[in-house]
Amino acid sequence: MNSSIIRFILGNVLKTEAALLLLPCLVALIYTEPEGVWYLLVAAVCFVLGSLMTKRKPANNIFYLKEGCIATSLSWIFLSFFGCLPFCLTGEIPSFTDALFETISGFTTTGASILSDVEALAHCSLFWRSFTHWVGGMGVLVFLLAVIPLSGGSNINLMRAESPGPSVGKLVPKIKTTARFLYLIYLGMTVLETILLMIGRMPLFDALCTSFGTAGTGGFGIKNSSIAGYSFYIQWVVTIFMILFGINFNAYYLLLFGKIKSALRMEEIRYYLLIILVSVAVIFLNILGLCANAFEALTQSAFQVASIMTTTGFSTTDFNTWDASCKVILVLLMFVGACAGSTGGGIKVSRLVILFKTVRKEFTSYIHPKSIKKIKMDDKPVEHEVIRTVNVYIVTFIVLFVFSVFLISFDDTDLVTGFTAVAATINNIGPGLEMVGPAENFSFFSPFAKYVLMFDMLAGRLELFPLLLLFHPSIWKDLFAYKKSMRSFRKGRNQIY
Repeated sequence: MNSSIIRFILGNVLKTEAALLLLPCLVALIYTEPEGVWYLLVAAVCFVLGSLMTKRKPANNIFYLKEGCIATSLSWIFLSFFGCLPFCLTGEIPSFTDALFETISGFTTTGASILSDVEALAHCSLFWRSFTHWVGGMGVLVFLLAVIPLSGGSNINLMRAESPGPSVGKLVPKIKTTARFLYLIYLGMTVLETILLMIGRMPLFDALCTSFGTAGTGGFGIKNSSIAGYSFYIQWVVTIFMILFGINFNAYYLLLFGKIKSALRMEEIRYYLLIILVSVAVIFLNILGLCANAFEALTQSAFQVASIMTTTGFSTTDFNTWDASCKVILVLLMFVGACAGSTGGGIKVSRLVILFKTVRKEFTSYIHPKSIKKIKMDDKPVEHEVIRTVNVYIVTFIVLFVFSVFLISFDDTDLVTGFTAVAATINNIGPGLEMVGPAENFSFFSPFAKYVLMFDMLAGRLELFPLLLLFHPSIWKDLFAYKKSMRSFRKGRNQIY
């Protein structure tokens, strides 16, 4: 294993985090908050450590998917560890476990919180908390590929390890250009939402933090009431953008370059929008009698369906008080998730479409044993390798989910709370039901349960396998073998000279 390239990538990640930490320092300067000093201190530490790790460039820039997965997993762990330090140092979240939970929830765009009074935080902390969503939404390594010169054609392995969905490819021949296009689209949509929110008389600070949470489909609010205290106009702007950020970004690339037919041909997006429309209609009819008028019922149903389906986690009402049929729909949407190649979490619509088509193909083979039928997506045959990885992903997801629910049960919480807490974290949603509903938080869990949920958040964001790969014995065996071979190589070279 090429450990030198992993060290180099981690060093660049730390230097990138150092630069990002300067933004809350600027916010602290604007609002004259002393907490900004701690953000500056952590930024300095990250920069020094990152510089030391990147001082020596790797002799070999080539790395495979294995190295990409390891680098990605460790990058997110490093990001979260150093990103949580300002919360601890400022004393706003004195417990390291709670601060780490909040930060991992931010970077993984989960939005599950341990805070009961969000408004007690300083502006710089509120900004950093929401900004972690924006950073984690598209992925920090995609950002690295866009701005830092990591040479070598194997860069696609970093994007594959971090990007959500059953398969990841290049939009253009160069992966760096692909990453830049993605981030330009991401930034443009974030700016557009911020402007529209400000048109609705939302203050600039609120608009920025809300846009960060929407773009990353994270859901950290800066008010205790989340989005409920804002106007219907603002709620609809957030609803529309949650849905837009849940769409595969490849579609925006195609639209941007005039390939409208190719964008409209994307089958996953059609199913995604259909699921949203049907869910909104059913919930609207169910809650019509609970609201003041039909428009309010439509606003609440559309907002909550978009929030859960895209795994954003914002709320405008306590849907924990809705009837059982509405809550069942929302729980099912937690698992469906958004489109592949979006900033949303969940299993992804494309995987479920492929899974159902695989089942239908099996039924057809029973009725017509001699028939040969290929599974297609967007009028193109789906390779057997993709079908296999989808099946393996679903099985692994179920095993990890069940095991996590079992571990959480040691906290002696009720089944609905434990079940939806794991569903909300592994799918990167945020709120669940009962004790982890939209009006509650995750602070009551024991430290052990919180670490289980943190693992689920990271596993869900990284599509399970990159994180699980860290626990494979052969990875560490290869790592130590590589170090040993490099020491032997250097020793032999020194003897020659």
